[in-house]
Amino acid sequence: MSIVLALLAALFAAITGILAKIGMENVNSNLATAVRTIVVVVMAFIVVLVTGQLHTISTITNKALLFIGLSGIATGLSWLFFFRALAIGEVSKVVAIDKASIVLTIILSVLVLGEPAKTMVIAGGAIISIGTFILIGKNEEKKRFTGSQRYIVHSIIGAVFAALTSILAKIGLEGVDPNLGTFLRTVVILLFAWGIVMYQGIFKELWRISKKGYLFLILSGVATGLSWLCYFAAIALGDVSVVAPIDKFSVVLTMVLSFLILKERVAKHKILGGVLITVGTIVLIL
Repeated sequence: MSIVLALLAALFAAITGILAKIGMENVNSNLATAVRTIVVVVMAFIVVLVTGQLHTISTITNKALLFIGLSGIATGLSWLFFFRALAIGEVSKVVAIDKASIVLTIILSVLVLGEPAKTMVIAGGAIISIGTFILIGKNEEKKRFTGSQRYIVHSIIGAVFAALTSILAKIGLEGVDPNLGTFLRTVVILLFAWGIVMYQGIFKELWRISKKGYLFLILSGVATGLSWLCYFAAIALGDVSVVAPIDKFSVVLTMVLSFLILKERVAKHKILGGVLITVGTIVLIL
């Protein structure tokens, strides 16, 4: 069941990237993140109400609340860097770099969580990593780092926080309903995101967002909510070292959608990278 949930999480994550890219056109990335988070909080709260888990908040330990809060902050930071990169770079490359966090996630799951370093997990993670770097491709603007390549730095920082999110969430969700844990994490992210928006004073730009922009930001928020609910339920049921890499398969799905919907350039290295990531994911599942 954890594998099925992880695959569903990957599907919704891929859809999120495409919808967010469209919705963020001419919109500040931090403001877009804050708007999307409202949708995710509402979705998570509805799920908690339907499952009847809201009353169990009082039973959550201080340790669990601490790590759930830390995972929320890590997610918020990951989002801010990821969507900033998404706003200025190609979706297929940004998502690929973000998913490279899988190596760090596997390492941390073994060192911090004490999960077994299974041969297939290491092999699958290695293949996914190789595929990711091939997919990113070479610097087409020679060796000089230019302003147009800033999205690479943003993507890498976002990937580090994404890896920390999975580890912190695994610790925080121990003995906690995953849907309730997701809701609490999202509340933290909501406060974090809107705190930044208020501090920067960009909340005044809300009226500038078009109806199309709001529509796609809301849809991307819904996709994110579904992805999170599936992902953190999978983490609660299975090993992070297995669930996280399968979730990263979303990079292949995102790449395909970016070609079909956003009309991004199709290149041989992107296809090869996508194939390797797919193979790595299959190795993990086996």
